[in-house]
Amino acid sequence: MSEKAMQNTVSAGRFTQLLAWRQYLLLLAVVGLVIALPYIFTSGHSLSLLSQMGIAIIFALSYNMLLGQGGMLSFGHAVYYGLGGFITAHVLNMVGDGRLAIPLELMPLVGGLGALAFAIPLGYINTKRSGVSFAMITLGIGELVAASSLMFTDFFGGEAGVSTDRMVDVTLLPFDYGPSIQVYYLIVAWMLLSVLAMYLLTQTPLGKMANAVRDNWERAQFVGYNPRIVNFIQFSIAGFFAGVAGGLFAINYEILTADTVGVQQSGLVLLMTFIGGVSYFFGPILGAILITYLSISLSNITEAWVLYFGLLFVFMVMYAPSGLAGIIMQHRPVWRAGKMGRLVVPYLVAAVPALILFFGAAAVIEMAYHRSASYDPSTPMELFLWDSVVITTVWPWLFAGLAIVIGGAGLRWAIRRFKAVWDEIHEEIAAGGGA
Repeated sequence: MSEKAMQNTVSAGRFTQLLAWRQYLLLLAVVGLVIALPYIFTSGHSLSLLSQMGIAIIFALSYNMLLGQGGMLSFGHAVYYGLGGFITAHVLNMVGDGRLAIPLELMPLVGGLGALAFAIPLGYINTKRSGVSFAMITLGIGELVAASSLMFTDFFGGEAGVSTDRMVDVTLLPFDYGPSIQVYYLIVAWMLLSVLAMYLLTQTPLGKMANAVRDNWERAQFVGYNPRIVNFIQFSIAGFFAGVAGGLFAINYEILTADTVGVQQSGLVLLMTFIGGVSYFFGPILGAILITYLSISLSNITEAWVLYFGLLFVFMVMYAPSGLAGIIMQHRPVWRAGKMGRLVVPYLVAAVPALILFFGAAAVIEMAYHRSASYDPSTPMELFLWDSVVITTVWPWLFAGLAIVIGGAGLRWAIRRFKAVWDEIHEEIAAGGGA
């Protein structure tokens, strides 16, 4: 080996070590931030929101074990989330009555094992087929469980659901878990453990084979693996972690209803995972944080918040199928080359017409919703900064349509300008140009 080659090898090794140390430091920074968040956002609403995000992260990552890592599109993943929650609630009630002595800190594990008990037989049925057939089976089982939730009232509690009380006498730590901040740190502990466990699973032979089955079913068979068994194990583990999230949900809210196992909940976790990015491990984490925040914030602002979610999903499918994580990773070479500063102005230029387009479209949605059967169209409505907009006149619709046209045209022009700068930067990177 030449001296230059040896130098290159040493440099590559040092770069790898430096990158690993940066990853460890980033991980420690994230953990520290998660622990410090309740002291940064001190309101009760913020603490509740953070707790919901922690639960959603586990739920979304468990779903990504199916969709992102195994290529299994499921429309019924909420079954294991809800069943884990219901089992946790019933066990909590037994602990409260003195019939069992399981510490509260281990209740998410109870939910996970309970969900696993259902995931094994149901996963055996689901994984007999793949592709569209698999998706339809999961949808059918999801609807079956949702219908059963109103029939078997002893377990599901009927329309009233099942209530519980997390303040039990059996705990491992000297806490009663009455204050929300104690529950938050319990959720954080289980979230960190679950995230670590699911990440390590991606590095195991099972995780690698799940990716292989996802990419090429026949090739996985050729190298001596049974794709159905791989999918079955992956499905069962995903059900376990969904049950852990359901157990934390039961502890946090102390009530579970039929909606917890419904198709809407399964659709929500699909939305989180896809928008975050199924191709990257941290993608569902981003999606869970964003969707949880938007679902709570938008529901307090507008009654048409579900429609905004639908439009967001359609937009991501059409223009950013790799999700938020994919968008971030596309900027990684630009960041490494020290050229991110050149994208600031194009992004700001594109942001202006994008905001105009958004507000125009939002105005049309809100006015159309106001014209629904639930409202009197002649009644003035509040729209953004205006509190007396009468939608029976033509002017609000005209201004909204004009905003859509101007914003759309301006955004198309800004995107072309941005693409020109983007292509120029990548040509420089390919040619070896520095910052």
